[in-house]
Amino acid sequence: MTVHTAGPGEETGAGAAEGQVELVIGGMTCASCAARVEKKLNRMAGVTATVNYATEKARVSHREGVTVQDLIATVEATGYTAQEPAPPAGEDAPAPDAPDELRSLRERLVTAVVLSVPVVAMAMVPALQFEYWQWLSLTLAAPVVTYAAWPFHRAALTNARHGAATMDTLISVGTSAAFLWSLWALFFGTAGTPGMTHPFELTITRSDGAGNIYLEAAAGVTAFLLAGRYFEARAKRKAGAALRALLDLGAKDVTVLRPDGREEKVPVGELTVGDRFLVRPGEKVATDGTVLEGTSAVDASLLTGESVPVEVGAGDAVTGATLNAGGRLVVEATRVGSDTQLARMARLVEDAQNGKASAQRLADRISAVFVPAVIALALGTLGFWLGNGAGLTTAFTAAVAVLIIACPCALG
Repeated sequence: MTVHTAGPGEETGAGAAEGQVELVIGGMTCASCAARVEKKLNRMAGVTATVNYATEKARVSHREGVTVQDLIATVEATGYTAQEPAPPAGEDAPAPDAPDELRSLRERLVTAVVLSVPVVAMAMVPALQFEYWQWLSLTLAAPVVTYAAWPFHRAALTNARHGAATMDTLISVGTSAAFLWSLWALFFGTAGTPGMTHPFELTITRSDGAGNIYLEAAAGVTAFLLAGRYFEARAKRKAGAALRALLDLGAKDVTVLRPDGREEKVPVGELTVGDRFLVRPGEKVATDGTVLEGTSAVDASLLTGESVPVEVGAGDAVTGATLNAGGRLVVEATRVGSDTQLARMARLVEDAQNGKASAQRLADRISAVFVPAVIALALGTLGFWLGNGAGLTTAFTAAVAVLIIACPCALG
C-alpha cells in the first residue's frame, strides 16, 4: 500500500482538508476484499473510508489523533500489504509492479488454456473418450489446478488466516473439491475403470457419484477466471499509464533567470512561486505563470482542444505544459507543483476513478456475504443428506456439486 497525504495547499477530492488521506491498497483480488478493507477502516473511531476495488484505492477522512500509520496497520491486520509512501506525482518513478504481475498472470493463463481445452473437450464430447481418457484428463488438469490456480489458493489461505472469506476462497474451495473428488473417484471409485465414459445427457440420473469426475470443471473454471483476472489487470495498468502520461506532458527542466542576470537550468521541481524563467521557441511552459517580457503564440490544445495557437504578451497568463510556438518569453511562476492546472486535471481524473456508483456499492455489499452463504449452503447440503440416511459418498457428492455450481458465479 502506498499512501498519499494531502499536503499544504493541495486539495483532496472536494477540497483541502486536514485529516484526509488517499491509500493505494495492494493484495485485493475481488470486490469482497474491498468491502472487507472498507469495513475494517470504518470501524476505527473517527474514520470514514471508501475503498474502490477497480482503482485499488481508498479515500479516508479521519479525526485528529489518527495517524497514517494507524490506518496502514489496520489494513495490514486485515491481510493486505503495506508500503512506504510512493514518490509524489510528477516525479520520475517506475510504474508499480504491473509488468511482473501481468507476466505471471499471462504465463499461468496460457498454461491453463492449453491444458484445459482438451480436458473440457474430452469430458463434453463422448466421441473423444478413448479407453484411458480419464487418466489423460487427470494428467492435464493437475498443473492447472495447482500451478495455474495458485494465486487463488494463496489468497484463500491468506484470508483464512485472518478469518475472512472472499471470491478467492470460493474459487479455491470449489476447484479443489472438484479435483480431490475426481481423484477419489479415479483411485477408489469406479471412474478409473478402463472404458469408462461420461455421456452427454440433458436429463438427470441418480447415482452415488463414485463414477463421476469433475476435472473439466476444475480446469475450465480456473482458465476462465485467470482470463478475467489477466484482462482486468491489463485494463488497470492501461488506466494508470494514461494518468501517468497526462502528468508526463509537463516540462522536466526549466531555465531560471537569477537576480544577477544568470541563466541556470534546473529541474521543474525546484521552481518556487515568484521565480522568473525563460521559455524559448519550441519549449514547453514549465509551470503556470504570467508573461513579463516578449510576445509569442502558445499552443494550448492540451487544455482547450483548440488547435490554433493563442497569442500572448506581457501581462497574459500562461499554463504549464503548453507549447511555445513562437518567440522568446520571460514568465513569472504563479503556481507550482500540485497547484498547477495540469496537476489539478490529473487529480480530477483520479478522483473520478476513485468514486463509487450506487450499483458498485450494492455489488460490494452482496460480494461480502455471497461467499459465506455459498459455503454455508454446501455444509447444509452435506448435513441434510447425512441426516436423511444417505451414504457419505452421496452426501459429499451433493455438497461438492453446490460448490462447483457456485464457483463460476465468481466470474460476475
